[in-house]
Amino acid sequence: MATTSTAHDERPYIDGEWESGDGVIEVDDLAEGGVFGRIAAAGPLQAEAALDAAENAQTAMAASTIPERVAWLEAIAAGLRDRKDELADVIVREAGKPIASARGEVESAAERFERAVEEARGLSGEFRPGTTAGHEGWEAIVKSEPRGTVLCITPYNYPLSTTALQVAPALAAGNSVVLKPASKTPVSAAILTDVIASTDVPAGGFNFVPGHASTIGDVLAGSDQIDAIAMTGSSGAGEHVARQSGIVNLHMELGGNAPAVVFPDADLDEAAAACAKGGLKYAGQRCSAVSRVLVHESIHDDLVERIENEMDAYPTGDLFDEETALGPLISDDQADWVEELVTDATDRSAEIVRGGGRDGQFVEPTLLGRVPESARLVTEEQFGPVIPVTTFADEDHAIEIANDTDLALDGCVFTSEYDRALRVAERIDAGAVRINGAPSHGLGDIPFGGNEDSGIGREGIGTSIEGFIRYKSIVL
Repeated sequence: MATTSTAHDERPYIDGEWESGDGVIEVDDLAEGGVFGRIAAAGPLQAEAALDAAENAQTAMAASTIPERVAWLEAIAAGLRDRKDELADVIVREAGKPIASARGEVESAAERFERAVEEARGLSGEFRPGTTAGHEGWEAIVKSEPRGTVLCITPYNYPLSTTALQVAPALAAGNSVVLKPASKTPVSAAILTDVIASTDVPAGGFNFVPGHASTIGDVLAGSDQIDAIAMTGSSGAGEHVARQSGIVNLHMELGGNAPAVVFPDADLDEAAAACAKGGLKYAGQRCSAVSRVLVHESIHDDLVERIENEMDAYPTGDLFDEETALGPLISDDQADWVEELVTDATDRSAEIVRGGGRDGQFVEPTLLGRVPESARLVTEEQFGPVIPVTTFADEDHAIEIANDTDLALDGCVFTSEYDRALRVAERIDAGAVRINGAPSHGLGDIPFGGNEDSGIGREGIGTSIEGFIRYKSIVL
């Protein structure tokens, strides 16, 4: 049952003040239809003002003490929890996420700010004596310092928790922040901004610039006032930002096409449950989703039947119903893309075992059997609720299929043989491989990122902090 939603009219936040914009972004209500939010869109002038404010605040941010940063982070976590119901309602509407998942995202975001507290307290320098001939009397202090200004470019699929994964470590390290949220889901980021504005973060230390990427993206990414960029998005968007940016530290978590490799000796019930969850959670709109299942040819039919049975656990319906597990895709364009990939697979002889239909932005949970290796679903990112199952003959063949893509973010392998599990995990080209479970990275304690076109660097609260600091040696 839908809750009563408050209309949201938000504005850019620059140098400690809420500012007018250069146009309006209307935010669709994916739960009930219509428009539920209007955001004053930042234009080039507002983007440049945010960059100036962030640069001017760098001295104050760098001078902040660890206890001061800890106080900011703790206050932000508490503020998010105080507004948990409001934020969950917003995430349901702007991202099309079921209410139970939306509540979980708010808690995850708060916990990420709390985890940043722990990591901030661990920031320390070191003393090093000279150890080479001629430097015996040297002594050096090696200390960390913030890079300066971090541009955070966040995605629509986890509009609050992924934003926290970027903003929390940037603030913990003492950097100024310029946040550019996805244009489809800027309201939750506006509420986060309101929470941060109520803390003692210095004016200009945090800036919020909602706007269309085509209007302000290059202004932000191409500025020599930016010292680091944290971005989650598609591989194509990441490549564009990387081309525009100067000599900056890049942290990019981009597209994924995670394979689940299932061997005959695996616990097939466990594998089927993991593949269903990995493929259908948030309608597959996750970079780490199980995007394709590679199964030994001898157990194809058995595994497909088990996956189909597991799909019953993902009902669709009213996004405010506690039992609903699956909602719409973010846009008609995204649904068009998923439909195109499914059609390509069936044209190449893939079998529709379940689903395959579409109603507007809603794509039915779909299971495809005997998907040929030539199908685009095997090599391209879908970002939809489709589980394509492809067969392999032996281990080498499985690795060949798994690695025949430009995307290398995640993967998983299911087998009861310890040596094979480790061997296959090492051979799969991916930033992370999970054994006997769907890809998962927790709250940021495990480094997360991809190879090839799936990104640059690794993120995670502690890992990101390392990317947002630099070291200075003071030789005595």
